Amino acid sequence: MKEPRIAAEIAKQLQKFHQVDIPGSKEPQLWNDVFKFLKKASVLKFEDNEKQKRYEMISFREIQDEVKELKDLSDLLHAPVVFAHNDLLSGNLMLNDLEEKLYFIDFEYGSYSYRGFDIANHFNEYAGFECDYNLYPDKDVQYHFFRNYLSDRPSEVQEQDLDALYTETNTFRLASHLYWALWALIQARVSPIDFDYLGYFFLRYGEYKKQREFCFSLAQGFLSSLRSG
Repeated sequence: MKEPRIAAEIAKQLQKFHQVDIPGSKEPQLWNDVFKFLKKASVLKFEDNEKQKRYEMISFREIQDEVKELKDLSDLLHAPVVFAHNDLLSGNLMLNDLEEKLYFIDFEYGSYSYRGFDIANHFNEYAGFECDYNLYPDKDVQYHFFRNYLSDRPSEVQEQDLDALYTETNTFRLASHLYWALWALIQARVSPIDFDYLGYFFLRYGEYKKQREFCFSLAQGFLSSLRSG
């Protein structure tokens, strides 16, 4: 996905996808879903004693505080609300080499949400199935994506527009980690799939905490610069 030609095509297709008009409520669902996940995740019981011990290590008061603080910060960015895919990992992209066409598939998590969340969620998936978050794209790679997302003439995109989308995306980067961390906790209790969902929670929440200071500082600095003109 990081290969420049492919990344540019994904960006162009995602921009078109975000223009889709779906009948019904246009209210963003992200934070509704996160708070629902948090409520369900905080009252689980595991039959396996080892799983229960690991589960009891989690501070849901801390997570609730983090969710509220991140929501308040992201609200200040006034990110556009679009119809989002919300699960744009490599397995949900199909590339037809003969026709040189790219297709998005699997829309079960699709909903109206924030533009930056959909892009950040995709960038987090650069980690691959090995979940190596060191593969998260650097600023230059992100700007290449943004240029192709924002305009049919990528070279003409203004620097301030790139900076704004960079801030928006990397603020919602944190929301992506919280969303899938809480989702994983629920799956740890209900899913029949043989996968360490509890471990996945700790991985995603750990990455949230690792990236928190950078992402919060980025957003706060950007908002401060807007206020100062």
